[in-house]
Amino acid sequence: MFALLFALTARAAAQEIPSRLADSTYWRLITEFSEPSGNFPSDNLLSNETSLQYVIPELVRGTKPGGVYLGVAPEQNFTFLAALKPKIAFIVDIRHDNSLLLLVYKALFELSADRAEFTGRLFSRPRPDGLDSASTIEQLMLGYSAVPKDSALFARNLAAVKDRLLKTHGFPLSPDELANIDYLYSWFFNAGPNLSYNVNMGGYRGRFPTYALLMLETDGTNAHRSYLANESNFRVVKEMEGNNLIVGVTGDFTGPKALRAVGNYVRERHATITAFYVSNVEFYLFRQGDDWKKFYANVATLPLDESSTFIRSLSQGFGFRPGSPNGRQVELLCSMPGLLKAYNEGKISYYMDVINLSK
Repeated sequence: MFALLFALTARAAAQEIPSRLADSTYWRLITEFSEPSGNFPSDNLLSNETSLQYVIPELVRGTKPGGVYLGVAPEQNFTFLAALKPKIAFIVDIRHDNSLLLLVYKALFELSADRAEFTGRLFSRPRPDGLDSASTIEQLMLGYSAVPKDSALFARNLAAVKDRLLKTHGFPLSPDELANIDYLYSWFFNAGPNLSYNVNMGGYRGRFPTYALLMLETDGTNAHRSYLANESNFRVVKEMEGNNLIVGVTGDFTGPKALRAVGNYVRERHATITAFYVSNVEFYLFRQGDDWKKFYANVATLPLDESSTFIRSLSQGFGFRPGSPNGRQVELLCSMPGLLKAYNEGKISYYMDVINLSK
């Protein structure tokens, strides 16, 4: 009897979310969960969601700690990860370049001892005098905004990123993927802290916040909650990256594989989805026939609990809701089980039905 109990206990423990993934396991999840890359109107190097932090206090209060995080797009996920501290995160994006950009971030986090070093490596700027682990986010952004880019430093940083990915981790990146890493990382070098969502969009001149301004945003109570706001937030993400626990997956929200594979992985390890950051993806899905139905069918396969929460972005012109703190865009929260219930009851037909379920 003791042997049987021991075997069952050992088996259950083996199926829990690990505290660290081996490099080979990490790469296997990326490749096995991914779908073919799809198209999106922009490279999306940076978020344009200035209200991102406003939902964090309620999000932290309303969700259970230590679950699994799902997200889309690049750096804004790090801010949510710093707040929620999940066991593991999966970032699913239709653009394969997003998974490559996440690998660049991974290498930079691992190579950097603190926020100041990370920011210098991200933008390939020499570290200003006086910046240390106690520096405020204002000092960090203003300091690096005042120093010029350094092409020699960029070359060294790029080489270090590739060495970290190829030699330290042994990830078998293709020549095309390495060339795309060059391209993506070069925009951060060229624009520095003034990088914005539309920096490489040709003649498009919409008004978008810079990287520095996004990091300087607050949660509406003058509390800075970005992943670079303080060393504690930075180290949450750095530790996850060092343990291979931020997994970038190439996948379509409506596809047959990526989201369902993540769901199966989480379910097999007796965990649930804490939060799913979807940005404004649903807006596009409701304009593409029945794609929104395919998405919610995929969501229905995810392991959820009563606190599982969607995080979505609503922008002006796309069903804009008055009361946005910055007059342009607002972040909203929504119960995932509540939305699925409404969907199953036939109460969702339009994008605004989803928005009206959010707060």
